Amino acid sequence: MGGSWALSHLQLLGWLWLLRGTCPVLGTGPATQAGSPGPGTVQEGMDSTVDMDCRKVRSLNDSESCVFVLTNPDCQRNGGYFDYLKGVFCFFPPDLLPLAVTLYVLWLFYLFLFLAVTAEKFFCPNLSAISITLKLSHNVAGVTFLAFGNGAPDVFSVLVAFSNSHTAGLGIGALFGAGVLVTTVVAGGIAIIRPFTAASRPFFRDIIFYMAAIFMTFTALYIGKVTLAWGLGYLAFYAFYVFTVVLSTWIYRRHSVAVLSHSPPDPPILPVDSEDRSSSVANSYDYADEYGPQLHEEKSTVWILTRSLTPLDYQTWKRKPYYWKFVKAFKMPVEFLMLLTVPLVDLDRDDRNWKRPLNCLHLLISPVVCVMTLQSGVYGFYEIQGIFPIWGVTVLVGTFLASVTFFATSNDQPPRFHWVFAFLGFFVSALWISAAATEVVNALRTLGIIFQLSNTVLGLTLLAWGNSIVDVVSDLTLAQQGYPRMAFSACFGGIIFNILVGVGLGCVLEASRSHVDVKLESEGLLVWVLAGALGLSLLFSLISVPLQCFHLNKVYGFCLLFFYLSFLIVALLTEFGVIHGAR
Repeated sequence: MGGSWALSHLQLLGWLWLLRGTCPVLGTGPATQAGSPGPGTVQEGMDSTVDMDCRKVRSLNDSESCVFVLTNPDCQRNGGYFDYLKGVFCFFPPDLLPLAVTLYVLWLFYLFLFLAVTAEKFFCPNLSAISITLKLSHNVAGVTFLAFGNGAPDVFSVLVAFSNSHTAGLGIGALFGAGVLVTTVVAGGIAIIRPFTAASRPFFRDIIFYMAAIFMTFTALYIGKVTLAWGLGYLAFYAFYVFTVVLSTWIYRRHSVAVLSHSPPDPPILPVDSEDRSSSVANSYDYADEYGPQLHEEKSTVWILTRSLTPLDYQTWKRKPYYWKFVKAFKMPVEFLMLLTVPLVDLDRDDRNWKRPLNCLHLLISPVVCVMTLQSGVYGFYEIQGIFPIWGVTVLVGTFLASVTFFATSNDQPPRFHWVFAFLGFFVSALWISAAATEVVNALRTLGIIFQLSNTVLGLTLLAWGNSIVDVVSDLTLAQQGYPRMAFSACFGGIIFNILVGVGLGCVLEASRSHVDVKLESEGLLVWVLAGALGLSLLFSLISVPLQCFHLNKVYGFCLLFFYLSFLIVALLTEFGVIHGAR
């Protein structure tokens, strides 16, 4: 009797601890068997580390689902600021589940809007300024800076997936699914939005490296493990890829200069890998007519700061249609947040978008945003010697830099180091995009669990789509604003970055931590369907693009869209057992 009384009190203490939002591990009992968990299974989850499929929560009653979500490791979120599963199963009554799903869908749409505004009006213009400042070709910029910004959510997801051998295969499957999406839907969308002539040598180079990366991953899946040396080989291969891009661009430029120097003086000939820079990315966003240069008359510092932080001009608002006003009303909070935290450099304007009070404020706010968005703010609260948090150090350093810059510059003349703000704006906007994309992935995963989608379908559809949002928005925006070659190059360069750096770095970190090879547990036939579809999409482009004399038109784009639709149907039929391999 006394033992049961003590046990009941221990259970009560466990419930009180769970209400505090903490999930203690009181033991390490064996995992439960597969199947629908019952009350005994849930109770065991409070006393042991039970790693069960989180989708099983839908088979529990209302009183058990919250405990299952809080105690099951498979239900814990991978980064992000909000615990969506806990919100659904612990705060919303079962009768209000449709309301929770509706709110999550609306939140997803707003996150999509956040990504679109950040990429179009801050990320891409700063990328253009960086590439012009460093005198990079569009191909080099596409496989370095744009690949880095686009690949942050994918690499983060893969690093988390490789921390558990059971999800490592799913991480690779998600990368393959995103690869098929980007090389078909995004590449096809670029050709449909703005038909263009691709550079032949960069095209062959990128697609050959991409096929080599897929072959390396295919081999790792076939072997079933990745060693530390194999992971380092991934990273070395990407470094060799970047070196090849830089070297080939340098050689081609020297060859072009030599040819032009021996030719008669004709109108200037643009290199094959260059584009008309007169239509800059930065001067196409709608702030251009709202904030014109103010160099013709003296303005006060307070007026400049207030005007720079205003995301709307009243005259513009009056002449726009109602649907534009409706969308603008939703965009204004995002635009204000971005104007406050992200520096923006426009090399096509006389003042290069230099706003002295706002840019000095950026030196204080932007570094704080960086430390509070990296790993969802975990690093920002680390304390130095257990006394002073890192965000406090960032505030002190930012205040010093802002003060020096404010007193060393003037309102009407941008300083010589103004180009540094383009790099700061690029990294801050990339971190904002990464943070928003992480929330998108977590929300999509929650919806997948609510509707009981399998891990494979989740990786193929929701996770792949969520991880590829940044690629879709950034690349299609670049194409629409007159940079189809950079966007097309980023389709391949970004995915090469995701696979080689994501898989390579994830395997190196996990192998170094556990001192064992990383096991890859494939998700059955669907993983091979993914790998085959990605290989076929690359083979299709490798054959069809040269046959079109490298002119990518709308027909090519619609063929890629049809290929992705066919692949999606085959993949879903494979998942649901309609198509199955030999037994």
